[in-house]
Amino acid sequence: MTSPRITAKLATLSLSAIVFLTLSAAVPASASGPPDATLFTTYNITTTHTSVSFTVCGSLPGSSGCYGSGSLGPFGKVGAIIEGNQSVNLTTNTVTRDIYVLDIATGTNSNGVALFVYKKTDTISSSFDTIAVTLIKTISLPIMGGTSALASMAANAKFLFIGTNQSPNAIIMKKSNFSFTGAGGFSPPINVTGITADKYGYVTINFGSFNGGENGFYVFGPDGGGREDGGGASFMLSTDQAVLPSTLP
Repeated sequence: MTSPRITAKLATLSLSAIVFLTLSAAVPASASGPPDATLFTTYNITTTHTSVSFTVCGSLPGSSGCYGSGSLGPFGKVGAIIEGNQSVNLTTNTVTRDIYVLDIATGTNSNGVALFVYKKTDTISSSFDTIAVTLIKTISLPIMGGTSALASMAANAKFLFIGTNQSPNAIIMKKSNFSFTGAGGFSPPINVTGITADKYGYVTINFGSFNGGENGFYVFGPDGGGREDGGGASFMLSTDQAVLPSTLP
């Protein structure tokens, strides 16, 4: 059994990565699902939170190992990252998904907020995954950030929900065209402190402290429309990521 060394070049990022594969016909293919169902992507962030790297590994019918890597950035300071749902083309054996990176320290004063949208494309063969990542959109957002700001972000199938603890309004962005509206308006103004979602696409935006004092919340549905609002610090739970009370302000 040989382990050839392969260099995978991500042209859209002008980066290359050394990856190692083990060729093996004994590795089972996924019986159903997307072509990349047996692959996974891990992410790393620099200690300064100014860039994000990723590596794609896993197995295919004719190989196993790591197939490519690259990096996103540079940024002022990464406040939040989330992947979009995959889109599968079985004719070309490709899987595409968006990666949303929220930069909370843009501009000359490092207090602007911008969303960077990357498109990641995996082209799958029986023994290799060719990976390409392209920056497709940068959107400046009318909320405040900063190097000490804390960001919140959640998503459902159609919308992104974005906020920081430096602004009393959150952003609700439509994924299909990146148009957005604001959510907020508590009086006196209280800043965004958390955004959580459940598996059905309902999202809660929290304002103010979870530990008493001034606070409130909004609930939005899968269609981005408002469902409920009120005082208190209600939040939602998902099935794959715990809410950590120690992180709630």
